[in-house]
Amino acid sequence: MSDQELVTERRGAVTILRLNRPEARNALNPSLIHAIGAAILEAEADDSTRALVLTGTGDRAFCGGMDLRSFAEGKGMEFDEAGQAFMRLMDGGVALPIVGAANATAVAGGLELLLGCDMVVAAAGARFGLPEVQRGLIPGGGGTLLGARIPLAQAMELVLTGDAVDAERALQMGLVNAVVPADQVLDTALGLAERIAGNGPLAITAARDLVRLAAFDPGAVRARLDHWRAVIFSSDDAKEGARAFVEKRPPQWQGR
Repeated sequence: MSDQELVTERRGAVTILRLNRPEARNALNPSLIHAIGAAILEAEADDSTRALVLTGTGDRAFCGGMDLRSFAEGKGMEFDEAGQAFMRLMDGGVALPIVGAANATAVAGGLELLLGCDMVVAAAGARFGLPEVQRGLIPGGGGTLLGARIPLAQAMELVLTGDAVDAERALQMGLVNAVVPADQVLDTALGLAERIAGNGPLAITAARDLVRLAAFDPGAVRARLDHWRAVIFSSDDAKEGARAFVEKRPPQWQGR
């Protein structure tokens, strides 16, 4: 097994980021946070990368949240460029589409990592929760915005009780997109990422931006739609998509 805290792997146009601290339930310490942020910056700078998959090592946890040992020792994350990229991930602001592959349980900051993803595939035995209030804390990485993603009453249940739910309940809530056996999680997530990566990259950027904005700031989405409509319908990719359809061939996207 690699001794790196974050393992990256390339599959075609998709980059896999795998949290690799199984002995600590893949908990987030400052060095892992920095590694995730640095990997995001690298992927965003690479035009050949069209999607990301975020997963974890082992069958105990996708991510157990903040590493409380590091927190107790006074170790904190650095707000350099990599640290800022990590926070963009938590805020859903990464420039590339991300599919979460929850190989096992995700709680606290681990669940908030998944909330930063666009879609989530969950292992059948996984559990999901935001237990911060049980420790006198609040979900500080986006968990309190959960009501923009699932029905308000269900968001309140998760945030205010701190209780975890199983994968099937998470699917019913709309917290995850699919529940599959643990050994199929990564392949299923990769399948979704590859389907996304095959679509027009400029259109994907616009569509993600609009869908997220509609969820979190409905009043602002109309003006942004006017902007993106003008950009997309005059783009080279839009013309190429039409030509490829007429000529019955795969499109050759340029991202512009």
